[in-house]
Amino acid sequence: MSSEERGQWVYLVAIVLTYSAYVIVVLGQATGTPVAEVDYIPTMLWAIGVGIALAIVGRIVVEIAGQIREPSGRHEADVRDRDIGRFGEYFAGTILGIGMVVPFVLTLAEFEYFWIANAMYLVFVLSALVGATVKLIAYRRGF
Repeated sequence: MSSEERGQWVYLVAIVLTYSAYVIVVLGQATGTPVAEVDYIPTMLWAIGVGIALAIVGRIVVEIAGQIREPSGRHEADVRDRDIGRFGEYFAGTILGIGMVVPFVLTLAEFEYFWIANAMYLVFVLSALVGATVKLIAYRRGF
């Protein structure tokens, strides 16, 4: 498994963990009150920050572990890695572009900020999930 592929696994796990935690916390705060009245902003910012930190720290740990297992095997990104990265980002960008129509429509319909912000966050998460998944499939099945 290349270091780029391992990095995608770390990114995928970080995305799933942080978004799941965000949803659980927000829904937990919503007991007894309407969900749109929950103070979601600090939780969302923490989830995004922790997600970024998890991805960075996880990638560093995976790279160090890879160096311990194979001290002489430094893997530089090659043409295949760059092509897979481009291919995955194409799909992620498509999902992002299409998905942002939803928060745009919510804004035009003057929905509460809660729904607009959460729709945007969900689209970003889905875009990242699709991009990472497409890359992992390309690594496993060939590109």
